[in-house]
Amino acid sequence: MSLINTEVKPFKATAFHNGEFIDVTEASLKGKWNVFFFYPADFTFVCPTELGDLADNYEEFKKLGVEVYGVSTDTHFTHKAWHDSSETINKIQYPMLADPTLAISRNFEVLIEEAGLAERGTFVIDPEGKIQIVEINAGNIGRNAEELLRKVKAAQYVAANPNEVCPAKWQEGEATLAPSLDLVGKI
Repeated sequence: MSLINTEVKPFKATAFHNGEFIDVTEASLKGKWNVFFFYPADFTFVCPTELGDLADNYEEFKKLGVEVYGVSTDTHFTHKAWHDSSETINKIQYPMLADPTLAISRNFEVLIEEAGLAERGTFVIDPEGKIQIVEINAGNIGRNAEELLRKVKAAQYVAANPNEVCPAKWQEGEATLAPSLDLVGKI
């Protein structure tokens, strides 16, 4: 079953954020756009490149009113230790959500049960708490924060303009499409 347009299931977790431990629940997501960025584990190889890329683009997400959550099955203590010991991870200003019970990873259907780790899953969640974008990558394939920004902008655009759709490679400010009988077979 697809998670598209489903509400984020209830959860309660602790995140490491700006030198503190904070509580995060599904209610924390309401009223703004959010990205859940699952990754397998702290102190690994591809993960810091992705999280660093997100950190480098975090201001752009914030300008769009989007909160980013890095999520792994590590504890919030491990997130702090990694943040304190890695130059790349130290620049992260978004919350690093801990999922040691594996419940959040299960809820988002990215848990690798036999390993107790999360797949590389990316989820864009609208202000009502509904999932609008789902992307899962194989463990050895890193993601691109600029492409994620483009997708977030497209999701925000169609949410604000429900009679329009964004075509492939759409960039902010470019033409969209208004689905109609007149377009059938003409694209």
